[in-house]
Amino acid sequence: MEDGTSKSLGYCGDTGGDYDVLQWDTREDCEVRQILDRVADKWSLLVIALLDKRSLRFTELRRMIEGVSQRMLTRTLRHLERDGLVSRTVYPTVPPRVDYALTPLGATLHDTIRALVTWTEGHQNEIAAARAAYDARTAAEQQAAAEEAAGRAATAREVLAGRR
Repeated sequence: MEDGTSKSLGYCGDTGGDYDVLQWDTREDCEVRQILDRVADKWSLLVIALLDKRSLRFTELRRMIEGVSQRMLTRTLRHLERDGLVSRTVYPTVPPRVDYALTPLGATLHDTIRALVTWTEGHQNEIAAARAAYDARTAAEQQAAAEEAAGRAATAREVLAGRR
């Protein structure tokens, strides 16, 4: 085993002095990318946000999350439960009642999500301005490229017609 290599599979900590942001993205035994993909998808974020205040039944969650299919909500809840972020409680009634709630680990993630939402709300105008500037700049570049291509095509037609 190389010097500085962790004996623990899945350990993604940096072994050198400089932090390499891409190191967790390329190592097969590192789960950071998988976890980020899971908790940062739109359905997981919404489920975690909705479960912050109280536990909810599946049908309540589905009603509150516009656009989510039953299959996708089921998969999302199963993944979050597997990762220890959501707990599932089944009550022995007819029909069976199932409640979902954030675990203590899920609650810590909600705090992080809340900070991200707060940051987004505070910077939404700057982001909107940046998007508008980008869109205007790319539209102008596309227009200039189209005009240049049209000019080259006109020149080529003149050359082929023997006018030049």
